[in-house]
Amino acid sequence: MRLPNGIATLALILAATTGAVAGGLPSYTAPAPDSKPAEAEDSKLTARDVTERLFKAAPGSKPELKGLNLTRLDLAELDFKGANLDGSDLYGADLTRAKLAGASLVGARLDRATITSADFSGADLTDARILRPTIFTTLEVETIEAPKFTGAKLVRIRSDGWLDRADFSGADLTGAVFGGGASREETLFSPASLVSANFTKAILKETKFPGASLKYARFNGADLSGANLVGTNLTQANFTGANLAGADFTGANLDEADLRGARGLEQAVGLTSATNLDRAQRDTIP
Repeated sequence: MRLPNGIATLALILAATTGAVAGGLPSYTAPAPDSKPAEAEDSKLTARDVTERLFKAAPGSKPELKGLNLTRLDLAELDFKGANLDGSDLYGADLTRAKLAGASLVGARLDRATITSADFSGADLTDARILRPTIFTTLEVETIEAPKFTGAKLVRIRSDGWLDRADFSGADLTGAVFGGGASREETLFSPASLVSANFTKAILKETKFPGASLKYARFNGADLSGANLVGTNLTQANFTGANLAGADFTGANLDEADLRGARGLEQAVGLTSATNLDRAQRDTIP
């Protein structure tokens, strides 16, 4: 059936704004893959409702909070007891010191959420988004305020903002994107700041850090095969024992970066165009 011109044009606009963007990356503004729509606004839960659900959960069971509208709620310091929050909308929620260890947040939206001292250790945040989060209470970076993602599953997560000193040790960040990951939205999302972040033994296959600040970051024993480090600041970053096969260092700043003991360095891309490569620490060639 032939559509009227106006309807056909609208259909094309909707398809363009919800589909994939340049480079094959999902749009930041599109719904997270496989996420469930949040409950209608008129059925939005209160912070008290959430607390009651957590309190009433049977011992050993995981509270069911899937697909809920939890936007802008004060959920600070709550113990979520490994709850199922798949597809839930936590936009602007206050999760200060919240215990989300072991929780399932597949496809959840945490844009503009406050995650100061939040514990996501062992949580599943596959396809989740944490855009423009609030972490530090002042302009001073305090390690105690940085969120913990130790051992978490962060496959294809989209995030940006100020994540200095965050702990990603042992986490799976395969295909994650930190910062402006799609050319259409580069003007909306500035490069991420991950200064002194801990990626020790993390899986960073195909992870993208476009233009990110990774000064003093620890990648000891991490798998960065195929990672995109184009234009990143890697001053004094530590790659001891890391797998760098296929990692792209084009335009990266390697001033005093520690590349000793790194594997696959001969298969890395763009090292010749990296700045301060002569100042990086490298193994002595016999």
